[in-house]
Amino acid sequence: MAVARTVGRGGNYRSTESGAGMTPKGVAAYKRANPGSKLKTAVTEKKPSKMRQKRRKSYCARSLGQMKKHNISCSKTPKKRICAARRRWRC
Repeated sequence: MAVARTVGRGGNYRSTESGAGMTPKGVAAYKRANPGSKLKTAVTEKKPSKMRQKRRKSYCARSLGQMKKHNISCSKTPKKRICAARRRWRC
């Protein structure tokens, strides 16, 4: 069985420069490997629906907790994956 590519064209994960997180193809691969999973891609639109708005708020709160736990400052280290992901999610 071939190993899934994680970076580059056709990969399952975005690079830090492109906002980190999983690609739609990566989410589909994860769902195939884990039936019943409810994993979704990032909420990136400016005015999401109520449900997606709640998902964004929840992600932003969780990721802020992780940043505090690991003492990460995005103003000092903007190239960290969590900082790139938070920018993409518009946190």
